[in-house]
Amino acid sequence: MVSLTDFDFVAVEGPIGVGKSSLARLLSEHLRAEGIFEAPDENPFLERFYQEPDKHALATQLHFLVQRVRQLTPVSQKGLFEQRHVADYVMDKDPLFAELNLHPDELEIYREMFRHLREGLPRPDLVIYLQAPVEVLMDRIRQRARPYERHIEAHYLERLNAAYAEFFYHFEGAALVIVNATEIDWVNNPADFEQLVQFLEPIQGGRHYFNPLPITL
Repeated sequence: MVSLTDFDFVAVEGPIGVGKSSLARLLSEHLRAEGIFEAPDENPFLERFYQEPDKHALATQLHFLVQRVRQLTPVSQKGLFEQRHVADYVMDKDPLFAELNLHPDELEIYREMFRHLREGLPRPDLVIYLQAPVEVLMDRIRQRARPYERHIEAHYLERLNAAYAEFFYHFEGAALVIVNATEIDWVNNPADFEQLVQFLEPIQGGRHYFNPLPITL
């Protein structure tokens, strides 16, 4: 029987504020997997980017690119089969932000670096893509009150949501579960997490849609 534990590398994706890191942490604990998490607090350009995106987009993007390469390189060297992994990002999504934020000449520099650095890095065999409307994202961003996110505007999230939808419309190469995360609270309502795990258990491949009902205890 197919099980969620048959996947060696699970990745959770979605726009800013959708809850991907929280879900990835819960999944890594559930699967007894090694977690791979973005570290936006370590990016010295991020807050400056949200204030002046034209001036700081390239530095912000390249910092994240190098950070992800550093995180994934040991995984490729050890081999996926030695340890299960759960990440809160998909490496191949990285160009999405570059195309959204960089000028054409900067984008060419970035693409050349990405092509070179991406080679040989592992790819997930299950991707969970979380979706939520902009007003939900803005509310969650306000609630977590990270200083470097206080300049994020709804218009930017609208563009980001559209870019994610386009990216995953064409996504292939891994099992894909698209989740409506509008009413879900993984952290404070364990039943929401259990509902998702039950949905994931029989999945082998292909594209699936999960539109959970909110559960109140």
